[in-house]
Amino acid sequence: MSPKRRFRLIYAPEVKQHLKAIERKYHALIRAEIEARLQLEPDLETRNRKPLVRRIAFEAEWELRLGPNNRFRVFYTIDRDQGDVCILAIGVKERNRLFVGGEEVEL
Repeated sequence: MSPKRRFRLIYAPEVKQHLKAIERKYHALIRAEIEARLQLEPDLETRNRKPLVRRIAFEAEWELRLGPNNRFRVFYTIDRDQGDVCILAIGVKERNRLFVGGEEVEL
């Protein structure tokens, strides 16, 4: 059996601002989960990783849910040819509302 291909994680510059709106105690958890779940099979659909039915504001194709009660959302695209996963946004889901960088985003 051949080893699985590792994808390179690329963070969009605005993701830093998105993280500033999230409590600092969650930053390490978010980074660890992104690395664990998106480096090997970012395009494998699971219970917490799904392709988006319609694209939202940042043109993401996929959504990863993580953290306590799955309250954090990571939006990303995949470039299979280059082997890259581009993290476009990180947000907080509160009931039926999504906040990215402290601002509400239309779902």
